[in-house]
Amino acid sequence: MEEQTFAEELTLLKEQGLYRRMPLVEGSQNARVVVDGREVLLLCSNNYLGLADHPKLKEAAIMAVEKYGVGSGASRLVSGTMELHESLEARIAAFKGTEKALVFNSGYAANTGVIPALAKKGDVLFSDKLNHASIVDGCLLARAQLIRYPHNDMAVLRRRLAEYRGGGRKIIITDGVFSMDGDLANLPELVAIKQEYGALLMVDDAHGTGVLGPTGRGTAEYFGLQSEIDISMGTMGKALGACGAYIASSNEIIEYLINRARSFIFSTSLPPSVLAAATAAIDIVDSPQGAELRRSLAENGTFLRTSLAQAGFAVPAGQTQIVPVFVGDTHDTMNFSRALLEQGIFVQGIRPPTVPVGSSRLRCTLMASHCRADLEHVVNAFVAARAAVKSDTLLCGEVF
Repeated sequence: MEEQTFAEELTLLKEQGLYRRMPLVEGSQNARVVVDGREVLLLCSNNYLGLADHPKLKEAAIMAVEKYGVGSGASRLVSGTMELHESLEARIAAFKGTEKALVFNSGYAANTGVIPALAKKGDVLFSDKLNHASIVDGCLLARAQLIRYPHNDMAVLRRRLAEYRGGGRKIIITDGVFSMDGDLANLPELVAIKQEYGALLMVDDAHGTGVLGPTGRGTAEYFGLQSEIDISMGTMGKALGACGAYIASSNEIIEYLINRARSFIFSTSLPPSVLAAATAAIDIVDSPQGAELRRSLAENGTFLRTSLAQAGFAVPAGQTQIVPVFVGDTHDTMNFSRALLEQGIFVQGIRPPTVPVGSSRLRCTLMASHCRADLEHVVNAFVAARAAVKSDTLLCGEVF
């Protein structure tokens, strides 16, 4: 059989409704941006607290550039460790209540470096089937056995752990907030299971950091289980408005990762401006302003989720700022996204392989900077766009 050319594969993606393009977004990641020359309401940014253009983050970044320059010069183990790396890591460890922290260049770099470092041949990884692609790839890079359990199915996870007879390390890995569905991991049950079977528990809290919990420490704080998580991963490019990621854990695990995590060892380290901005962001999260931003964000999430459901859309119950609207068919999803853009709403359609076949959706992400009038406009635009799409396959009130 003759191999397809790249052009033929691209044509097939277009026919399947899976072709992707990058829209040009002008302006900062705030409530309103200019997309392809037109001002629209931004509803697909992870800048949850609106900190990406906060004056204190910009001031911190500028001051860092003036003092330290633009780049870090090398990897951390060569000459790229600067005092700003150490001060940010100390701040993160205090923020997460762990002995130590280690900064990575992105969430993807963290997961694809940490998981293979921790799990070797003879070990076993237990991963939720809806975990982020970076976790999936990290597990595939590891030489350990991989067991994927159905989403949040604690009975299956417990059974698979009970069946495991190997003598290696057992590591349970889960998202804290699942990025495409907006629901939470069952951390209370996961903690009970890991204690019962002597496993380690790693939580990717990219979408919970800065947002969930009374003080924004994330999903573990939301459940009151901060001290029970063995390895916490979080990102600085979402609610914290900067860039990069971190692992917060024990002294022993962090020292081990410094010596074994390839994405850390072989990457030029984050630049001074990013480190300073991330530190300033954590300070804001810890302030009364941060508490007010979290309150506004939570209210926005509740309002949009409830209003869209009342309007007959397939929206799952949830507690977070991620509000998926299920459509089903890939072509319908993208037509819906384009119709919303005509209504002045910029929200991306999410399709396979990011989500399972048949579960394409419009993934709405709220920011604290969205006002009530913005969200009322969003609901009206969804209703108008639904009428414009005119498809018999659109889901109405049905959730996967």
